[in-house]
Amino acid sequence: MNTTPRFTGIIPPMVTPLLAEDRIDEAGLERLVEHLIAGGVSGIFALGTTGEAPSLSHDTRKQVVQTTCKLVNGRVPVVAGITDTSLRESAELGQFAADAGVAAVVSSAPFYFPNGSKELIEYLDALLPELPAPLMLYNMPSLTKTVFDQEVLKWAFQKENIVGLKDSSGDLTYYKRMVALGAEERPDWSFLIGPEELLAESILAGGHGGVAGGANVFPSVYVSLYQAMKDGDLARAQQLSARILEIAASIYSVGSYGSAIIKGIKCALRIKGICNDYMAGPFSAFGETEAKEIATRVRLLEAA
Repeated sequence: MNTTPRFTGIIPPMVTPLLAEDRIDEAGLERLVEHLIAGGVSGIFALGTTGEAPSLSHDTRKQVVQTTCKLVNGRVPVVAGITDTSLRESAELGQFAADAGVAAVVSSAPFYFPNGSKELIEYLDALLPELPAPLMLYNMPSLTKTVFDQEVLKWAFQKENIVGLKDSSGDLTYYKRMVALGAEERPDWSFLIGPEELLAESILAGGHGGVAGGANVFPSVYVSLYQAMKDGDLARAQQLSARILEIAASIYSVGSYGSAIIKGIKCALRIKGICNDYMAGPFSAFGETEAKEIATRVRLLEAA
């Protein structure tokens, strides 16, 4: 059996640059891809939560995947989110993404209706044969009302075409438990952490990398932390972890919105001249006052 995880390192959940509703900022997308690759990332995750995927039309999601794969041109792996409330829509996007050249597709539980473990296994069992590309599971219980629990993962370990778990639960105890379980049953699985403040601890626990939203803005910081942890340079890792906490506190805390994290990341990217900050409905970009605050904070972070 292969014992090498397929996906490791920092794989940012790329924002989706937009000029208007369902109109991609293609020039911005190209600059963003180049910015991420220049920052040393190990892959790019298109159509994740930070990419506002559930708010995009299916046609726009396909355009994002296809354009991203063309721009990346094989330099790093591209993975694409296919989460939907409809199994048929997820399968169709998964098939399209495979044709476009993604290395894997990523799916959380279908949202809106909560799923029990048995129902989630039945859903995945029906979806899996429809997917030409490998599947990574995405544990996001705060938005899906469903957890990929031990029962689900033990079933998934038996499926060769399921290759890993991205966990955004924020529950480090859960993450450690699943990593330990995977080490016994599927050593080739990739375990990636979502919350960036847990990146160092997750690698220490045996995880393989992170899907960090802030890496859209400062990719090299997150890449350096991953490398420091792999090198066993804990002093350097501690410094970088503190910087990542500073990035999160600076960019994610402006405004009292549930969407403040994505708004902050997109606003910071606009300030850096990388892409537009238009938000897909029902959200809108920061107003002038908030944008000025983000600009001040980005300048301070860049000067540090």
